[in-house]
Amino acid sequence: MTKLQATTVYISAATNRFNRAAHISPDSTTVTFGCGRLVALWRIDDPDDHGVYETLPGHESTVTCVQFLHDAFFFSADEKGVVQAWRKGENACRSKWVHALAVQAHRESISALTSFNDLLVTGSSDSSVKIWKIEQGEKDHIEQIQTIDLQGRYPLALAMTTLPQSKGSAWGCYTHTASVATILAISGTDRNVNIWTRSENLFVRSATLPGHEDWVRTLAFRSPSSSHENTEDDHLVLASGSQDGSIRLWNIDILAKPQANSGDQGGTSLTDALLDAFEVSLADPTEGEEGGRQISLKRHVISVKFQDTGIQQFAITFDALLIGHEGAVTSLSWAPQQTESSTRQVPSTLLSTSTDSSLILWSPSDTLFASSSNATAAPSLWINCQRFGDVGGQRLGGFVGGIWVHSKRGDEVMAWGWSGGWRRWRTMPSDYSEGGVDTDEWVEVGAIGGHNGPVKDIDWSPEGDYFMSVGLDQTTRIHAAVFCASGRVWHEVARPQVHGYDLVGAVWLSPWTFASIADEKVVRVFEAPGGFVETVQSLGVHGVVKNNKTRPVAASVPPLGLSNKATSDAQPCLYLTRPDRRPFEGELAAITLWPEVEKVFGHGYESIAIASSHSREVLATACRATSPQHAVVRVYSTPTYQPFGSPLEGHTLTVTRITFSPDDEHIVTVSRDRTWRAFRKEDNGYVPVAMDKSHTRIIWDCSWSSEGDVFATASRDKTVKVWAPDPGSSRWPALATLKFKEAATAIAFCPIDNNRRLLAVGLETGEILIYSGSRSNPDIWELALPISRRTAHIDQIHKLAWHATEHTNIKQLLSCSEDGTLKITSVQVVD
Repeated sequence: MTKLQATTVYISAATNRFNRAAHISPDSTTVTFGCGRLVALWRIDDPDDHGVYETLPGHESTVTCVQFLHDAFFFSADEKGVVQAWRKGENACRSKWVHALAVQAHRESISALTSFNDLLVTGSSDSSVKIWKIEQGEKDHIEQIQTIDLQGRYPLALAMTTLPQSKGSAWGCYTHTASVATILAISGTDRNVNIWTRSENLFVRSATLPGHEDWVRTLAFRSPSSSHENTEDDHLVLASGSQDGSIRLWNIDILAKPQANSGDQGGTSLTDALLDAFEVSLADPTEGEEGGRQISLKRHVISVKFQDTGIQQFAITFDALLIGHEGAVTSLSWAPQQTESSTRQVPSTLLSTSTDSSLILWSPSDTLFASSSNATAAPSLWINCQRFGDVGGQRLGGFVGGIWVHSKRGDEVMAWGWSGGWRRWRTMPSDYSEGGVDTDEWVEVGAIGGHNGPVKDIDWSPEGDYFMSVGLDQTTRIHAAVFCASGRVWHEVARPQVHGYDLVGAVWLSPWTFASIADEKVVRVFEAPGGFVETVQSLGVHGVVKNNKTRPVAASVPPLGLSNKATSDAQPCLYLTRPDRRPFEGELAAITLWPEVEKVFGHGYESIAIASSHSREVLATACRATSPQHAVVRVYSTPTYQPFGSPLEGHTLTVTRITFSPDDEHIVTVSRDRTWRAFRKEDNGYVPVAMDKSHTRIIWDCSWSSEGDVFATASRDKTVKVWAPDPGSSRWPALATLKFKEAATAIAFCPIDNNRRLLAVGLETGEILIYSGSRSNPDIWELALPISRRTAHIDQIHKLAWHATEHTNIKQLLSCSEDGTLKITSVQVVD
């Protein structure tokens, strides 16, 4: 039996549309994020930028939140209210993550998640917040210790830390919180920030911070700098971001002086009440005026009771109102703490992301502090010191969330957008300084991305140097192996089609031309612009054919249009400015379109299947059908895009897959009507020659062997059948039947040598099974390598495609799935 080994070389995955769906490890080396029902891991300190290196199955619904507890342990939560924990493997499996625990934490979706020391806090759309105690050991465990009822309000954000100068305070350290003054901030659908403090092992509501005019979607604490001793001037700062587009900063300090006597307290309370009423009246609009944001300078005093030291009091005061975003603020993140060994002066910096497609870095103005005789008494003046993203905020959905990265290569800010792709900026130190603080130049660097939804089809280019993928996120993407120091690394290099309909299929017609189908009747044909040809050649993509044909520079989509129009003018374009690097997410979404050169009509309903001949001279398509009239395959000649012969009839329901034999002499089609049909090429088209109805359920896929002596069909009846063409008969025999525990949804043949070959079978549950066989015994197939859901996929596999490499014993298997990922698996023959 042939022995095989498999390794994953490329994973394309998008991030879910939740602002807590991604988190970074404390050592700033790994980002974990939710991708559909998967948890993906991205090693961001990889010098060759391989991207996502592992996906973790386990959730049964969309992952909404992830949170690192420490470098080797993190939590993930989903829409079914389940919290799962993951631990990094030990010894030989240190690079792998293993499942640690799973708890049904809530009845509804978990919308917020945070942890601090040995506490985990979860918030759910069931209007509750739960506090859990984390116990780590040989068997990890979390125990619920408190439930907070929000009285019908939904929690949107949680943040937790210790109060300043409290006994046992350990900023950023993993320790038990029994004797530490812990503060918990909760915000949601009531426009307020609610402060809870831990008193005698339970959290009690201590204060309500009003001011925002819409839901508060994000919270973030900034602890005092770890490079200085905690002093009265070293504040704990809470930042809150709202859908009203504003950010509010709140200072939290220990109350050094005791409160006045009871008589004075009454007077103070009255004065505070009058002051609050006066401030509210100033914010209320009068006739002919517009209302302004309410700014209250009221000091909120909270008390925390300790069993051993009695009561400590803390004051919360409003510090600053940051206005700069034109849309809702989606996330906030403070810059990493300055380390004790750092010699640079690093100011407090806050990162904010918004639906207006921008990121802003906020820092306090040193000029104000220097001019003030009493810096502690002066209010903070925060300024917009850096802005990233897109001008005008026209990108759909903007940014969903962002994080800080503190690495050896410099500080970085990263954010993911509505489409699930990431953008990343890194500091490059400069010689210029201002106010005694070193200034940095920010430059954009490469990140990751993927289809935000099921990936429906994939196809290798004729030379096999890059491939194309389409998905229900209405995009077509091209991926290529880009040259780097260690060899070649796969990246997305173009997004030639951003459509208005869900895309379901695409095939190459030449190295520079492809055709795609979507949830519409028309087939669209695209041709590469000159910029793409120049870029892939400069990136060192293997086997690129030299083509001096005059091409447009790029393409654009007119307003309210669906067709990409060619542009030949020298407008600002990546291809004209930086052809030496791969395009980044913002460029992929804007300036890597291909012009549409042809439309092919003929079907009466939405297209569902497409295939091209190996010579690329024939194109075949099928559409959704409930009657024989529409269950036909239309064949076109690609030089003219005119019909080649009559439509291929015989099926009664939707044709699900079309495939050409290696010599293009035969076409095999499979259908929902549980039959396959074969057609032979003649001078004026293809004519029917054989059919079979042995399968008892829908047939999902079919594939020819590269030798053309057999083909296989995969069905929902949990079988794969191997057939041999018989030119003298209309009943072609079945040579073998492979049975499975789940439905088979995708298949693909691959030759090993002159006699041996492989058959990959993708199942409805996401597993891939690779069988080995031989030309001399086509009826015998043995399971050579099962690829589990941990390595393969967790949902229905839509397509499999093999590609040979420069090494004869290594093949690459490309797969795409309903789970939203596509992967390249390197399969090595070891015997």
